Amino acid sequence: MRVWVSRTQPGADATAQRLRELGHEPIVSPVLEVRALEPFFELDPSDVEAIAFTSQNAIEPITRHYPEFLGLPVFAVGEATATAARAAGYDDVCSADGDVDALATLIAQARPRIVLHPTASEPASEIVRLLNGPKIEARSVAVYETLALEPQAALAQLTAIDAVLIHSPNGARRVAASVTPAQVQGLVFACISPAAARPLTDHGHEKVRSAPFPNEASLLKLLDE
Repeated sequence: MRVWVSRTQPGADATAQRLRELGHEPIVSPVLEVRALEPFFELDPSDVEAIAFTSQNAIEPITRHYPEFLGLPVFAVGEATATAARAAGYDDVCSADGDVDALATLIAQARPRIVLHPTASEPASEIVRLLNGPKIEARSVAVYETLALEPQAALAQLTAIDAVLIHSPNGARRVAASVTPAQVQGLVFACISPAAARPLTDHGHEKVRSAPFPNEASLLKLLDE
């Protein structure tokens, strides 16, 4: 299959390599670009007891500004994010292997008093709302932003594409803004979660599939269907 990889870099290239290994032909054409915010909100490292990562994009900027956080416990939404945190130098990393609800449950069980959530300037995650209560104080800090890109490589080959991979709700909104249902009647949208699928169904796209688990392994299995 010819598969449009719409996720941001550098993740798009990693996904493309997995597609090649599965015998597919990837078309790498991101719809979003990630940029670190410089500078961002100043923090007192002594006030942070744990870090919650819901995106790999937040790891590099927060770690670069606060290398002392490397010694803190890290809670990651999924194994890919956990792997990226370990690669950045964090030793105490736990993965929720699921969605934000699973991450909130994991953190609540560990009971850190103050949790920092490095995130985008327009976060999609509700982890702070889910965690804040009498026993846990959760705080968000914006460390990166996402900017729209024109997916020119994909748009130039729309009639030859069989499927598009959607890795996030923001990515889905950008794809929905880039193509109309009439342009892609035969194209299948493989989405990493129901939340990522919703912007496409809201725009009238019909062949929208959601992965049973919010990870890339489950997402790629949708292509077999």
